[in-house]
Amino acid sequence: MIRKTLLTIAAVAGVLAAAAPAQAKCVMAGGEGSNILPDVAKFMANAALNNSITGAGMKASGKAKVTCKGDLVMTTCVAKQKACK
Repeated sequence: MIRKTLLTIAAVAGVLAAAAPAQAKCVMAGGEGSNILPDVAKFMANAALNNSITGAGMKASGKAKVTCKGDLVMTTCVAKQKACK
C-alpha cells in the first residue's frame, strides 16, 4: 500500500514537473525616432527598437506597435515590442 502511494506521488510529481515550462524573462522593449518626415521617424523608431532588443541579447516576440505624434515641424514615433531571453 505504501509503495503504491509513493509510486502515485512520484508519477504525479513527474507530470507536474513536465507540465511546468521554464519561464522566459520578458520585457517590453522600446525605441524612439524623430524627423521632419513621418516615414523616416517611423523607420528610426523601429531601428532603435531593434537595437535595444539586440543589445540586450533578447529576441522579439509578437508584433511591434508603433505610435506617432506630430506637430507643425517634427514627427516623433515610439515603437514597442515584447522581447524575451
